[in-house]
Amino acid sequence: MAAVDLSAHPGHLARRLQQAHHLLWNTMVSEEITSPQFAVLNALVAEPGLDQRTVGERVGLDRSTIAEVISRLDRRGLLGKVRDPQDGRRFLLRLTEDGVRVHRKLTVRTARMNQVFLGPLSGAEQAVFLDLIRRVADAAEGLRNPGGAAESLAGRS
Repeated sequence: MAAVDLSAHPGHLARRLQQAHHLLWNTMVSEEITSPQFAVLNALVAEPGLDQRTVGERVGLDRSTIAEVISRLDRRGLLGKVRDPQDGRRFLLRLTEDGVRVHRKLTVRTARMNQVFLGPLSGAEQAVFLDLIRRVADAAEGLRNPGGAAESLAGRS
């Protein structure tokens, strides 16, 4: 049996890319705030007052992951929860002053990190690369939905 060329396996390349991103994030952005936590802060800067489910959808996190991320940010005092006056079961989320300050600081750092991360590519290549991985990521979101693409793909085997 011959070895498989993993350089042609998207999952293998995505894992390597994630490792590089994680290393750069920890060295250039923050060891305390994770990339998913920053995504939540960013979503709440863009749309204050979202509920937890909607924030999770906006940043591409599943229900259990978004719940943990929200809990950690709440414990750190970076966001606050208030009951939705129209639905007492829901909490609406807003950044605290500390949350806004942390987001502002990390935004500058993420911009620098992205320059390093995408540095091997020309400006035109960066635009194409980001478009392609965005399209794959968007399509992958559909794989999580019951009755979505995963079932139709599984039927092809």
